[in-house]
Amino acid sequence: MKRRSWLVLGPIFLVFVLWRWMPRGEAPDLGVNEGRLAPCPASPNAVSSQSESPEHRIDPLPVHGTPTEALKRCRAACLAESGARLVSETDAYLRFEVVTRWWRFIDDLECLYDPASNVLHVRSASRIGHSDLGTNRRRIERIRRRLSGE
Repeated sequence: MKRRSWLVLGPIFLVFVLWRWMPRGEAPDLGVNEGRLAPCPASPNAVSSQSESPEHRIDPLPVHGTPTEALKRCRAACLAESGARLVSETDAYLRFEVVTRWWRFIDDLECLYDPASNVLHVRSASRIGHSDLGTNRRRIERIRRRLSGE
């Protein structure tokens, strides 16, 4: 009986271990292009405050205080996300890589200050896969709550 359990559970355990350390996708070419963040892919694994698609649309983050102060608070709120690492930063732009806890997927998170509307535009997208089961939307809403002091 014990041997039969290992014959079933052993391969499952091996697949899980290998899955956790597999490559998680190449870093896409992101950043600001003519005042806009990259568009969302057709798949439902991304959200953006600059998207026209209802499936991908999310509200931008509010700015309180100066743009410099807002970006500083936004950086802290994003780094509070488990697995977040700052990759790039300018006076108006922040880019993070966020490694998901269990499956070790890498998601890209971007924030862009828009002086015309005085908001922080955001984009959070999975690098691979089709669906993220709402992970990127929940991430942005957690960041929004941190910025509002909840």
